Amino acid sequence: MFRTACQEQLLPGATLQEKWEFAQAAGYDGVELRGKGDFHFRERLPELREAKADGVAMPTVCVDMPHFFAAFDADRRRDALAQMTSQLSVIAELGGAGAQTPASYGMFSRRLPPFTPPRGEEEEREILLSGLTELGEHARAEGVTLFLEPLNRYEDHMVNRLEQAVELIRAVGLDSVRIGIDSYHMNIEEADPAAAIVAAAPYIGHAQVSDSNRFQPGAGHLDWPAWLGALESAGYQGHLALECRLTPHLDPAEAVRSVPPFLARMSGAAPSGAGR
Repeated sequence: MFRTACQEQLLPGATLQEKWEFAQAAGYDGVELRGKGDFHFRERLPELREAKADGVAMPTVCVDMPHFFAAFDADRRRDALAQMTSQLSVIAELGGAGAQTPASYGMFSRRLPPFTPPRGEEEEREILLSGLTELGEHARAEGVTLFLEPLNRYEDHMVNRLEQAVELIRAVGLDSVRIGIDSYHMNIEEADPAAAIVAAAPYIGHAQVSDSNRFQPGAGHLDWPAWLGALESAGYQGHLALECRLTPHLDPAEAVRSVPPFLARMSGAAPSGAGR
């Protein structure tokens, strides 16, 4: 039986406490936070500490920044590393599991012109390993995990598939760096998503869910029984964090409410947070 979480921007309510009240009633077990740049996440600490004291479960944070740790520009790379270091420290203080980030987002795609990136593969690998090592060492010191998220080929040109993330994590050699899988990106990049999960099982630390069309689970054609079955076979113990858009023909609150029972049906289990 999987635990579920919902990203905070999808939940109705003016405060995290109000969002948590809705989330619990809908069957969720946690709220996934969003970490904006300019140290905005750190500046939220008074709010987050109060939410923790009120019992809000906040297991993870997902970055929401304009640039990332493998950016082409060195200053942007340094800023992204500083932001991620801060976010790891904040989620550690909240008692969470860790922070999720891709290597980049929207920076370049070999599938759209121009087709040749302005940086060679050897340099890219050095930058990836350096950034993952720095963040992984900080995560280890804080007692949390950095989750590297492979994105689809149109959003990132460096880390698209789970096997690529596994190879980098093996090279880094830190248990504090793991994969943050995302069902939407896997639907595009993995020939057999279930098999990819099983193959990468020891390295999977977090999971985000949305359907094949980026809407909430149940709104597309993703093979959820196979995907969830593979994750169960992999021994996954973390949350399934809802990161998606919501179908426009449904009331947003109803769309969010639909996810825990849908995932429970697909995995053959009852919603873990239902009936609270």
